[in-house]
Amino acid sequence: MKFAIAVFSAAHAPSSRRALLFAQAVLAGGHEIVRLFFYQDGVYSASNNIVAPQDEQDIARQWRELVNVYQLDGVVCIAAALRRGVLDQEEATRYQRSAVNLEAPWALSGLGQLHDAAQTADRLICFGGP
Repeated sequence: MKFAIAVFSAAHAPSSRRALLFAQAVLAGGHEIVRLFFYQDGVYSASNNIVAPQDEQDIARQWRELVNVYQLDGVVCIAAALRRGVLDQEEATRYQRSAVNLEAPWALSGLGQLHDAAQTADRLICFGGP
């Protein structure tokens, strides 16, 4: 089965951890993840500046490792990222900002990528949100 997963909450939120565990279970079950889409506060999970306290799990790092190990398509909503100061080199240059905190394996893109994933996948599973 093909899954698209959308994460709407920050890395420190319980729903982000549940999304990560779900993604791991999907892959362990031999299924496919066509795209991970991070939207709203979920974009913070892709920031290189997230530092988890020593007594907590580093969910942002675990997301990055999962995307790298399985060569997943990790997409961060560009509008949500810009609103929250999550910038790759191109956007930092474009908006004349000194901070770059988004790097590979993440890619900035628009909501069309979520729509495309929903059309390609058998199931779109969403975690978090208002």
